Amino acid sequence: MLVIVFGASFLAYNLQAYSSDPLSAFGESTAINKDYLIAKTIRDLQLDVPPPIRYFSWLRGIVAGLWGDFDMGLSRSNIPVSEILAMAIPVTIKLVITATFLAIVFGISVGMITAIRQYSRFDYTMTFFSFLLFSLPIFWVAVLLKEFMAIQFNDFLADPRIPPVVVMLASLVFGFVLAGFAGGTRVQFFSVLAGAALFAGLVLTYVSATQWFLEPSLGIFGVSFLALCNAVIVIQLITGLDSKKGRNAGIGTAIAIAVLYYPLQLVMSADASVLNVIAVFSITITVGILIGIAVSKIDRRVYMRIGLFTALISTFPIIIDRFMAEFSDYLNSDAVNGRPVPTLGQANDLLTPEQLDNFWISGLDTALHLVLPTIALTLISFAGYVRFSRGSLLEVLNMDYIRTARAKGLNERTVIVRHGMRNAMLPLTTILVNDFAGLIGGAIITEGVFAWKGMGQVFNDAIRNYDLNLFMGVFIISASLTVLANFVADLLYGVVDPRIRIRK
Repeated sequence: MLVIVFGASFLAYNLQAYSSDPLSAFGESTAINKDYLIAKTIRDLQLDVPPPIRYFSWLRGIVAGLWGDFDMGLSRSNIPVSEILAMAIPVTIKLVITATFLAIVFGISVGMITAIRQYSRFDYTMTFFSFLLFSLPIFWVAVLLKEFMAIQFNDFLADPRIPPVVVMLASLVFGFVLAGFAGGTRVQFFSVLAGAALFAGLVLTYVSATQWFLEPSLGIFGVSFLALCNAVIVIQLITGLDSKKGRNAGIGTAIAIAVLYYPLQLVMSADASVLNVIAVFSITITVGILIGIAVSKIDRRVYMRIGLFTALISTFPIIIDRFMAEFSDYLNSDAVNGRPVPTLGQANDLLTPEQLDNFWISGLDTALHLVLPTIALTLISFAGYVRFSRGSLLEVLNMDYIRTARAKGLNERTVIVRHGMRNAMLPLTTILVNDFAGLIGGAIITEGVFAWKGMGQVFNDAIRNYDLNLFMGVFIISASLTVLANFVADLLYGVVDPRIRIRK
């Protein structure tokens, strides 16, 4: 790993040094002290020293970190590179972690469902959309999001009433998507389509009539409904809905989440912090695990997992509901002026100190600034994960051991979840881990479109300004993370596939 990082950094340093010319800016200069400025630039950047030798001078500061004297040098603006990166890395992590996580979860889930229902209506539809999204340039997607999800949505909030035609079309789209997920015979498909469309139509009509967008809230009924839906999904994946104890663990946890809704509001006061959010998750997860333990004395770990994952997923609506409670005050504040979805920047600089001290308002501001870039990155990455996971699972489902599992009489859910999906994750492991490392290196185009000062923009500025130290600072972090990601992927292979584990 060290040899690879050394070789890559040596090549990158020399290629950048030989391809750039910091003195080109003085070519058309008419300054009286032009010769002095050229001499100063040569001295400051050590341009009279061959790049290979300069590389080892730079490397000495990196290696000195072993004895606590780490130094990446100064940028051309005389600011330590380490300080610039220390400000840029959190920005990029905040931007890409959510997008990558959502793309992985939804992309792999949809991809595996399309593989299970190969050549179905749902498979053809998602294949079409995945190829469509995969081919779209991200800067164009970002511009469309700015227009329709920011500018026009902010205009819509002036009178948030949904036209009947939009309600009808949105309900039909939701019905088709849900019916595609459900699958089944033609009668079942159209039954789910009608039920889902009717449900969506009623919800949208209620939202429009009550002007829900001005004072959004999930409330105890919304949280309870989502908790029940999460419980059904978790039960189906772990034990199947035909397991009585599994149903008791999942649905019991969902009921407990609903009961805890009001008591947990006391933990989430206006002067709350991240610790309060962690406390909420700790309480709900503990309750879920205890319910799993109480359900059965046999195979407790299975029911504990049902309780744990149901509680974990169902706690997010409670947290989101608490953020929604502050939306009305945030929307009507002078800093926002009725236009809550921003198109540029990573924070609203006009918020008052009192608002910034409120954890929920400051968090809501951060979340709204994340909406557009997160959706842009998620859509593009989502398409890739759909294709990768679909192909991987289809390959696994054609293996001999899958046919053997079916021949032994195992039900289809067990064959797919326990034998198929786990082994299908093996080729995806490298992609997943390397995507995290690559994205932390910087999303240059997305950060540029939305004016985020993260690693991508720092890297772009370093190239444009011939700032070799800053360029190498970004490169060494990206290279190290990439090599480390491959090492982590090698370790994860043994977790995903027991055959790879090394035993004494």
